[in-house]
Amino acid sequence: MDALAHLTALADPARWRLVGLLAEQPRSVGVLAQLAQARQPQTTKHLQTLERAGVVTSRRTGQRRIYALKPGPLRDLAAALGRLADTADQSGGPHTTYDRYGLSLDAERLAAREWGWADGRSFRFHRPLTGRPELVWRHLAETPLLALWWTPDDLRVSELVFEARPGGRIVHEYRDAEDADDSDLVAGRAEGVVEDVRPGEHLAYRLSPLLPDGSLAFTAHVDMGLRPTDTGTDLDVHWRITDSTVDSADFIAGIEIGFGQSLDKLAAALTDTSPNTDTAAATGTVTDTTGTATGTATGTATGTATDTGSAT
Repeated sequence: MDALAHLTALADPARWRLVGLLAEQPRSVGVLAQLAQARQPQTTKHLQTLERAGVVTSRRTGQRRIYALKPGPLRDLAAALGRLADTADQSGGPHTTYDRYGLSLDAERLAAREWGWADGRSFRFHRPLTGRPELVWRHLAETPLLALWWTPDDLRVSELVFEARPGGRIVHEYRDAEDADDSDLVAGRAEGVVEDVRPGEHLAYRLSPLLPDGSLAFTAHVDMGLRPTDTGTDLDVHWRITDSTVDSADFIAGIEIGFGQSLDKLAAALTDTSPNTDTAAATGTVTDTTGTATGTATGTATGTATDTGSAT
């Protein structure tokens, strides 16, 4: 008998009460009905359900039927539930990200009381990357390579336009990675324009996540600098926020972890691209230079277009 059958049998409060009584000692139907303050026919039906599920066993003794609890199925169920809890409780996993995002979301929503509330907020990211600046640049400016990493975990690019020239157009739309047939709502969409292009050295652009009504949540001014190193390239990224609306709190809360996860995917993509190059550490740092609360962004965190940590 599987765990679902056991859970179904135990889900009824009256049956749960009978299981508690049988955990103390085997008892007859009549005594169980008295202790549970229930009618005997109803008690009999509940006990038969528990017996079919394999949770209890019974035998007839004279005129009475005595029921006893089977501890094995309960231990199996407890172990199955424990495994589910352990999976959800993995350190640094999706549930940790979800919880971090929730804490940040609460803080940002409290702060977002008027237009311009987040203007001047600044975020800095650093990653030492495998690959020379020329290769890193291609992953920043060429759409097929950009699409490999330009979303946080659990999301995928569904539409991408990146015209790597001053004045070039940017469109970045993304969906849940498990939304295979695009039947779910779009997780997020952002639009912007490229401002400065110096191949292998510097890239700057403006990008604005869109609210559900199509208006802009805020504008991110993103500045990327590339420096060659002995092991590859140092990438420094500076985000500066302007034009923040009251409704942008959910988006602002997602910048730190969302873009951080994207950069980790970039590091992994470059490592895969450059197997003969000495690898650099794929981890890095991010700071909110205003010292205010920042948080996480994942497709599972909200189920809406609040995953704008990917709007790089």
